[in-house]
Amino acid sequence: MEIFLKVLLLIFSVGVITVVLLQKGKSAGLAGAISGGAEHLFGKTKARGMDLVLERITIVLGIGFVVMAILTTALTN
Repeated sequence: MEIFLKVLLLIFSVGVITVVLLQKGKSAGLAGAISGGAEHLFGKTKARGMDLVLERITIVLGIGFVVMAILTTALTN
């Protein structure tokens, strides 16, 4: 069981890394970070197509990674 959980944790971690690297950058430098945050806050930019899919996959894999990390730690100790 412990090995299975560690393998799942490894799969989630590789998945998160891969999906994050596939995403495009949202801003360029410090100026883009300030204005990009304001645009995102007020909803001027909307993710479409592949960007939206990658964003949702990132969220799911991130949650899965955190859950697997907690389960692995709880069950091995």
